[in-house]
Amino acid sequence: MPTDEAGDRVTRPVLGTPDDFPARQARPARLVPYIVMALIVVVIAGGWGFVLLRANGNPSVSADVIAFDASATDSAVITFTVHKPADRAATCRIQALDTKHMEVGSREVAIPKGRSDLEFTERLRTSAQATAVHVDYCDLV
Repeated sequence: MPTDEAGDRVTRPVLGTPDDFPARQARPARLVPYIVMALIVVVIAGGWGFVLLRANGNPSVSADVIAFDASATDSAVITFTVHKPADRAATCRIQALDTKHMEVGSREVAIPKGRSDLEFTERLRTSAQATAVHVDYCDLV
């Protein structure tokens, strides 16, 4: 038990009471720095989202390869579907690659407007034996 200089038992707090300390200056609001940091995070996240959206290219048209046949030495066949808005035309580039991933054939395919999901089977002439055929890109016209 704490005692004072005279040896009597002390009943007040050891560290003192608020009345024992001189008046403190008022502190600025603690909420302001958190609001500023939150605004900075929101601006950075929004900017990053915009960059990712722009880097994704043209998300309103896409193509999926269903099958391809690259068994012939001078041509390859690809079957693919295109998903796009029905009221817009598109252009897709198909590409054939050899074992070294070098292009041995390519061409653009016009996709007409009218339907949103279309399936195509295209024959592609190649300069050498192809091992893979894919849709390189599709863009709205």
